[in-house]
Amino acid sequence: MSKVKYRYNPETLSYDKINKGYNYYLSRISIYSLFVLLVGVLTYFIYPYVFQSPVEKRQAREIQQLLSQLDIINKKVDQFELVLDDIELRDENIYRTIFQADSIPNSIRRAGFGGVNRYKHLENMDNAEMVITTAKRLDIVMKQLYVQSTSFDEVIELAKRKEEMLRCTPAIMPISNGDLKRTASGWGYRLHPIYKDKRFHYGMDFTAPTGTDVYAAADGVVSKITIGKRSSGYGKRIEVDHGFGYKTLYAHLNDFNVKKGQKVKRGDIIGYVGSTGGSTAPHLHYEVHVKGKKVNPQHYYFEEDFTAEQYERMIQIASNSNQTFD
Repeated sequence: MSKVKYRYNPETLSYDKINKGYNYYLSRISIYSLFVLLVGVLTYFIYPYVFQSPVEKRQAREIQQLLSQLDIINKKVDQFELVLDDIELRDENIYRTIFQADSIPNSIRRAGFGGVNRYKHLENMDNAEMVITTAKRLDIVMKQLYVQSTSFDEVIELAKRKEEMLRCTPAIMPISNGDLKRTASGWGYRLHPIYKDKRFHYGMDFTAPTGTDVYAAADGVVSKITIGKRSSGYGKRIEVDHGFGYKTLYAHLNDFNVKKGQKVKRGDIIGYVGSTGGSTAPHLHYEVHVKGKKVNPQHYYFEEDFTAEQYERMIQIASNSNQTFD
């Protein structure tokens, strides 16, 4: 049974019974409804900031797992980079060096990706910076692997042609010189026989009588035959292209025994010693070029039957000469 409520009436100085009519209950319901609505609105907008829903908790766990996996991937990439660096080092300093292959510069091995922003679709993601950095690292590693794979394909092809390369590598002296008595002047600064000043001598001179046989230092093709001026320069000379970046030059010849375009083998007689051009006495001026650069010929006598003492003596004779013949 509900309690009867009274209200004090100051006019009559008595308590009047409160009649709970329709309006009373309507006002009460309205007040309760507004309170419930207010609580509901506040809960709707504030609760998500204070408490996580089961879905959000599950998503947070998934995000944390993905970040952990991303961290593991980055650590794996670190390991890949170390292994790849070692492979590249071996490739440059061993494999490509052995086969005289051109070096692959770092600008190619570690080149980035220009042009269109290939990571734009990742920029709106949570932790976008970390994701993009990892994606870039993976792309660079994949490109390095591609470049390295291509390099190994080239090295394998060179290995298959190893015997041919060895036949085409200058490896003997261009004239008979077993006793080393014909070694006249070597690589380095020498006194010019005509101008009497110090000039760099890009080759090796061998003294020999006019008409002495001149041999091809390796297999190749006669790429140039030049008669030249009688009073200056190399005079009559032959150039042989051996492939694999090797060329040899034979100057001041008296005559030729080959024609341009002719294939020659190591040891074939290609010409004869003379004193044509800027020469002061019969001799052969011999040069070795590797990939367009002149190099010291004394490093290319692999097949000569020299003892260590004879080789040292040959170097000493060539180094001590004060003057060239050309």
